[in-house]
Amino acid sequence: MAKHETATLAGGCFWCLEAAFQQLKGVEQVQSGYAGGHVPNPSYENVCTGTTGHAEVVQITFDPAVVSFDELLHVFFTIHDPTTLNRQGGDVGTQYRSAIFYHSPEQQATAQRVMADLQAEPVWDDPIVTELRPLEAFYPAEEYHRDYFRRNPNQGYCRAVIAPKVAKVRKLYLDKLKQPTA
Repeated sequence: MAKHETATLAGGCFWCLEAAFQQLKGVEQVQSGYAGGHVPNPSYENVCTGTTGHAEVVQITFDPAVVSFDELLHVFFTIHDPTTLNRQGGDVGTQYRSAIFYHSPEQQATAQRVMADLQAEPVWDDPIVTELRPLEAFYPAEEYHRDYFRRNPNQGYCRAVIAPKVAKVRKLYLDKLKQPTA
């Protein structure tokens, strides 16, 4: 039986991250949810107030023999701006912060190395402000958030914000994409 790992990432709206990561080989499941706050079992409405401390996140179940945590992080840093504090584009608030909630010391070390490498290149003009901390709890998002892009491809936000991120992943990571099913 294959060994699976879990990654929990926050980089703005969880709909964007979910749509991008679902395309990758080795990704078994992507679940939108909330992490990093102090309120147990928050609702979307609670998180949107910015008072719960939670970020919108995706929890990714993946096969590390097919896609590594390092590779997932490179995709993550491609599809969001890790230099803007508590904001991604028009989405503003602590719930839209950039964060990596690691599940093991190995994930922590990988994330530290990837961020240091990207900062040293430098890929961005401004410093990376991505929060790096252990995952304490993950709360799944409400059902209507799941597979949002797939179910609502013509909705305005999906067309204007999510579709370009999905296209970017398809262009830059063509060799990492799942094969379309018939």
